[in-house]
Amino acid sequence: MEKKEKIIEEIKKIYDPELPVNIYELGLIYEITLENEKSAKIKMTLTTPNCPVAESLPNEVKEGAMQVEGIENVDVQLVWDPPWNKDMMSEAAKLEMNL
Repeated sequence: MEKKEKIIEEIKKIYDPELPVNIYELGLIYEITLENEKSAKIKMTLTTPNCPVAESLPNEVKEGAMQVEGIENVDVQLVWDPPWNKDMMSEAAKLEMNL
């Protein structure tokens, strides 16, 4: 399994505190880039800019990605463009939330 897939697996363990869906299926992770064998860059957003976990969620993502063997450096960028909306959710997440 590729490191990127392993990072995704770790991120899927992180749930939005207000929704019963993991943040990957919610579509909050916009991009995962491996710069080399040891560094990952992750672009993510939150469901709203005033999300109560705005401080902690990026740290959880960083810590999750750091669990992957060989990854020593993770740069998590919080972006608001494009703004998140329900269309970014996976089909599984939409089913989970009855959308």
